Amino acid sequence: MHPMNHGYAWGKRPAITQRHTDADVTAQLLSASQERYVKRTRRSRSRSPGTTLRRPYDKEIVILIIALLVVSIASLYAAGVLFMVAWSRNSTRLRPGGSLLSKDHNLVLPPDSSAGSSGSLPRYLSYLPHSGFHNQRIALENALVLAQLLNRTLLIPPIRLGAPLAYYPFDELYDMVANSTKAGLGHCSSKLQYDSNYPPECEDYQSYTHIPWDWLIDLSNISNWQPLLSGWNFTDAWLQDTLNLLAAEDIFRLKDDSRHQYAFQDFFSLDPPGRKFSESVHIAALLRRPERLIMLGTLFGSSRLHLRSEEHFLFRGRVREQMVFTNAHLVDVAGAIRTALGGSYLAVHLRIGDGSFEVNATNIVRRSWWKLLQVGLEFSDEEILELEEESFPDEDNSEPPIFAPDLPALRSPHPPLLPFPSNATPTSEFPCRGRLHSAPRLRRLNAPLYIATDATSPSLNPLLWRFLRTFPCSFFLEDFAEQTRPLDALRSEVDGVPLGSFLMPFVEAMVAGQAWQVIGTESSTFSAFVTDVLWRRYHGFQIVQRG
Repeated sequence: MHPMNHGYAWGKRPAITQRHTDADVTAQLLSASQERYVKRTRRSRSRSPGTTLRRPYDKEIVILIIALLVVSIASLYAAGVLFMVAWSRNSTRLRPGGSLLSKDHNLVLPPDSSAGSSGSLPRYLSYLPHSGFHNQRIALENALVLAQLLNRTLLIPPIRLGAPLAYYPFDELYDMVANSTKAGLGHCSSKLQYDSNYPPECEDYQSYTHIPWDWLIDLSNISNWQPLLSGWNFTDAWLQDTLNLLAAEDIFRLKDDSRHQYAFQDFFSLDPPGRKFSESVHIAALLRRPERLIMLGTLFGSSRLHLRSEEHFLFRGRVREQMVFTNAHLVDVAGAIRTALGGSYLAVHLRIGDGSFEVNATNIVRRSWWKLLQVGLEFSDEEILELEEESFPDEDNSEPPIFAPDLPALRSPHPPLLPFPSNATPTSEFPCRGRLHSAPRLRRLNAPLYIATDATSPSLNPLLWRFLRTFPCSFFLEDFAEQTRPLDALRSEVDGVPLGSFLMPFVEAMVAGQAWQVIGTESSTFSAFVTDVLWRRYHGFQIVQRG
């Protein structure tokens, strides 16, 4: 059947009888055309202004066109999705060291499961540590989870205490970590830094040290379900001698160029990663990598792992629960300080000594003071405002601070605490430094308060005067020199550097975590660890998972 146009076959002229001349035919056609034009014009004038659809079937045509467009768009989208899924499942084998990332969607595309020839040989995962201790701790937590999900043995680097290594892109950071092992500098451990003959190569020797992770925390539970291998020193010789990794094709390096480049997720998505990361890495793709060793760069960041599987989320919680400090020396010292404080005391964990925390120290101190009175001693806002006006009349504090709901903590509620004991006092060897409050409404402020802080000379620091004036029984770590003295005898087994000064932040965290109630510094990973993990573990509560 041929397409039709006004009753005539497409491409053919109407038949003309011999009884009419060409002129007659032309005249008849023109007359008929004029007659049709007049009729259309009359119909057009009879319609209301603004009408754009001139025939009844025009609407049907428009509706049909729209429907076809919708169906076409849906078909194209479905085809695109099916293409991406098929590509992700059946992609060709990537050469070792090749990119796993889709340039269009920043997603890891799983290679063919038949790639590689490692067979049943052990497979490993490593990462590059950097920054301060708690950033290293978060990186270890993420590495432990990834190693478990990837079914690989985790190569554990030592903890670096003291002067931190800043983050750099993969290649630079790898070299920096490898060159910080102090290999060949053993003679520096016996030198005194103020000696006139102090060798120049020993200049930074005492500024940092290393300790193994199992010196600080108990890894035995973790090692029951996750294979671990300590001693990784970031050298090719170690890889060859310890792991028998001899060829370049045995190693896959996922190199980052920025601190927030890669996030790791346990689900497939075409959406960009969101949060603060620029690219998403599909964990299932790494699982199918054939190389015996996967080297990752930075793993710092509580939100770096995006886990939707409840099983994976709970596993990460188990890992974080194991980060409690269990070293016997630290446990003994923290216990002695806790006893000296009387057993029942309040605590604040104040980070105001560096960076943005130092810049905002005044606001941090006030917000922590307010929260301690609200949460720890159950003062009302009106009572706190009145106390603030009486105690600090020269300060402009007419409005209470606003605290946003802590949603992660609300998702992990703990049983309500009993009111703080009204008769709590420190032992007789540690008298209160100020006069006790006698007014009934203020007697709650006589509670022992432990202030863990990185502020210099805290007892003389004017920023902390707010606490000292309000809480007459305030104490700092410097008040417990006798209790902390045993730590001065400890030295690193790695480089012989004295450990005492490096261990004080751990002691402070443990003492604060064992308090009746502890208030941390907002946005501090250290304080979050104290409030979310240590305090809850010491009190038998479920930890708070962030990220």
